[in-house]
Amino acid sequence: MATAVKLESGLIDRAAARRIRIERSTLTLGAELSGVDLDQPLSDTDAEIVRDAWLLYKVIFFRDQDIGYESHLRLGRLFGELEGHPVIPHIDGHPEVLLIKGVEGVQLTPESFEPFKAFNKWHTDVTFRQRPSIASVLRARIIPPVGGDTIWADTAAAYQGLPQGVKERIEGLDAEHDIVRSFGGRVTEEKRAQLARDFPAATHPVVRVHPETGEKILYVNHTFTTRILGIPEEESDALLKLLFDRIKVPEYHVRFRWSPNAIGVWDNRSTQHYAVGDYWPAERVLERVTVAGDVVTR
Repeated sequence: MATAVKLESGLIDRAAARRIRIERSTLTLGAELSGVDLDQPLSDTDAEIVRDAWLLYKVIFFRDQDIGYESHLRLGRLFGELEGHPVIPHIDGHPEVLLIKGVEGVQLTPESFEPFKAFNKWHTDVTFRQRPSIASVLRARIIPPVGGDTIWADTAAAYQGLPQGVKERIEGLDAEHDIVRSFGGRVTEEKRAQLARDFPAATHPVVRVHPETGEKILYVNHTFTTRILGIPEEESDALLKLLFDRIKVPEYHVRFRWSPNAIGVWDNRSTQHYAVGDYWPAERVLERVTVAGDVVTR
């Protein structure tokens, strides 16, 4: 099997031949790509480079990409079929382009700012689905002069860093993921009941295997995971706290400072992310295209 170093070397050489520059963000995850115009259709070769970089670095960034909605959708389709969202609003006329105002679609106000600063917002998108999304393409429209960064964590690295005894304990366990845990508090009681009917709690392995890279991934998150099944409630709470805390370790992170028309594309299977709510009263507006998911397997 090719090593990560060989894979990276080969990718960088292929990219350089196409005048695409790849600059790593950290030694753990993340890379910034330049020399690509995303407002134009990519050649098959360039598309393969972009997709390979996404798999290898788990989150990739582009700067100064003043793209239209059709280009945003085309970039998303490079990774698969697109989907909407049951709660987050979308751009008029473009149901697959989500409007992200504030923190995860919640506009910050004087009343919501303090609670959001204290809330653990680490998550993998839509794990409440039976087939959670595999990728997201997020484009910055309006950014605050200071703050509003996004942080990503490498959940394969987080799993590898666990003590062996914890790895053995969570192997084979499943956890429940519920949309109401996150979105129930921002909708009416009627809408909350509808969400519970339309999206009954999903069960996923606590440790999943990435279907393309073969990596083992820690697959629980604070925003949607409610409990680990088959063990006492107290043990589930303690184990989840330990696993959630592993995601917060800085050595597993890359932090991205947004700029106008910057784009981030992440592998939703092997990362979690956190939108930092530190910019009120400035405005923060982004737009997201989400790629429909695959079955979570161990």
